[in-house]
Amino acid sequence: MWLQENNSLYRKFEFKNFSEAFGFISRVALAAEKMSHHPRWTNVYNTVEIWLNTHDAGDVVTEKDYLLAKKIDAIFSAI
Repeated sequence: MWLQENNSLYRKFEFKNFSEAFGFISRVALAAEKMSHHPRWTNVYNTVEIWLNTHDAGDVVTEKDYLLAKKIDAIFSAI
């Protein structure tokens, strides 16, 4: 579930291992690039944390962030 905090949408994802987490990151990167919308994230072994906000709108949450969050959820559900 995405949380809205500190002018960002935030979600933590956990996977079986590093390879699965990295595959998820790769898929998200391709979707984000198509939208020209680039998230901030961290990856430590099997955990990926993502923060979304729109930089060119003043680093606040916009509809663009909700759209990317929905795409990320779909990618996660497909794994």
